[in-house]
Amino acid sequence: MSAPAGGEAATIVLVSGLSGAGKSTILRTLEDIGFEAVDNPPLPLVEDMIARVTADGSRRVAIGVDARTHGFDADALRATLVRLQRACPALRLDLVYAWAEDAALLRRFTETRRRHPLALRGTVQDGIAAEQKLTAALREAADLSVDTTDLPVIDLKRLIEARYGGFGAGQPAHAGAGLGVTLVSFAFPAGLPRDADMVLDVRFLLNPHYVTVLKPKTGLDPDVGAYVESDPDYAVFFARVAQLIDLLLPRFVREGKKYATIAIGCTGGRHRSVHIVERLAAHLVNSNWRVTVVHRELALEGTRLPPADRSHGVADRQAPSPGAGGYQAQEA
Repeated sequence: MSAPAGGEAATIVLVSGLSGAGKSTILRTLEDIGFEAVDNPPLPLVEDMIARVTADGSRRVAIGVDARTHGFDADALRATLVRLQRACPALRLDLVYAWAEDAALLRRFTETRRRHPLALRGTVQDGIAAEQKLTAALREAADLSVDTTDLPVIDLKRLIEARYGGFGAGQPAHAGAGLGVTLVSFAFPAGLPRDADMVLDVRFLLNPHYVTVLKPKTGLDPDVGAYVESDPDYAVFFARVAQLIDLLLPRFVREGKKYATIAIGCTGGRHRSVHIVERLAAHLVNSNWRVTVVHRELALEGTRLPPADRSHGVADRQAPSPGAGGYQAQEA
């Protein structure tokens, strides 16, 4: 739905999704990085607001729109966004949709003792189901769909900051300037990342876990990386994966995709997958792609991660968070 990047055109981010999935956090984060934020204006005013922002030019506005909004109609709103984008191709118009699994939403409402806005005469589960149905069209149309089931609040903020915080100023132009790439390392036994567009399995490579001196270390340590790369099949594998990704990302851009997540998994999510993600990140930023690195299992266990390397194009690395076992506070 977004227009190609470039120029000083206005940027509008519509934030929607399920109650309890973090919409308020996203809206506040956008406000913190310089967006004018408006939460739940009456739906008839949304189109007028967008038109005014478009006329002003270069403004950045975030608008919260969900099932609580007066006159909410997901299909009508989606049609409005398409019409406005066609009328003003220079406008960057993004739709962000926050969601989480039912069990996580139920837990958050239970912990905070808040009433679900659509469950005034029924159960919280009834409200969740109703809201999922009401907002389904927006989830399908979203430029960025964020699953917060296991995502700590601080990492959700970093994700939004990396995408909309003005990263890339002064960087060389690239055909994929509008595409954000997230690389995720993970452990297969802990489950696949839910938002992955591509999943690669590196469990066939030599495993540092079985080397006594390397076991307590991670793929961020040079000697672990050297051991992984000593596998006779490593060089060919990495070269072919890099070639595949180099082929796919420009095609994603041509199709209008704004967000791509590539997940690399191994057994423990600490050694092989971490090293491969770091190597792929270095490869991609050398081609001026915007990259966010997420080491899921390292963040969950509280491992200290290297800082963001903005000078080389890495937008952010997900750092460990207090209580990183999941999204902590229920948000509207």
